[in-house]
Amino acid sequence: MSTESDTATAFGISSQRGWPIGGALGGAIGAAAFGLLMWLFDPEVLTAAIPSIYGFEPVGVVGWGIHILHGIVLGIVFGFLVTRELILGAVTMNPETDVLSQTSIRLRIVAAGFVFGLAIWAILPLIVLPVWLETIGTAAGGEFPAIAVESLLGHLLFGTVLGIVFAISIDLSDRSPDGPFSG
Repeated sequence: MSTESDTATAFGISSQRGWPIGGALGGAIGAAAFGLLMWLFDPEVLTAAIPSIYGFEPVGVVGWGIHILHGIVLGIVFGFLVTRELILGAVTMNPETDVLSQTSIRLRIVAAGFVFGLAIWAILPLIVLPVWLETIGTAAGGEFPAIAVESLLGHLLFGTVLGIVFAISIDLSDRSPDGPFSG
C-alpha cells in the first residue's frame, strides 16, 4: 500500500467508531483504573496534588475530572500514534519468530498500550512534571510520587487498559484479500 490512508483502511482503522473515539474511550477507562489504584495508595494525589498543578483548590471531584481528562487526551494521542503508518506497520508486521507470528493484532495493540503507558510514565511525571512545577512555582511537586512503584504500576495499568479498550472498540482486522490477518 502506498499511503498511510490505504494502510489504515486495510486494517480497519477507519471503522465507524474510529480511532479517536476508541482512543478517548480507552483513555477514560484507563485513567479511571489508574485513578482507583492511586486512590488505594495515596488519595491525596487525586484530591489535592492534581488540582494544585493547575492552580485549583482541592474541591470535590476536580482532581478526578482532571485525571480523566488527561486520560482522554493521552488516549487520543495513542490512537493517533498507533494508526500512523510507521507504528501500524510495526504492529501488523509478520515477524520471523513463531511465537510472535501467532500473536493476534489485538494482543499486539494491547502490548503497544503497555509500552505507551511506560513511555508516558518516563516522560510526563519524570521529565515534564518537574519542569512544569518549577515553571509555575508551586510546591505540589513533593506530593507526587513520580518515581514511586505506584506511579509506574498506575501508568502501566493505564496503558494496558487503554490498549485493551482500543483493540476492542475498533475493527483491527485486515480487510485486504491477501493480508496477513485475513480469514
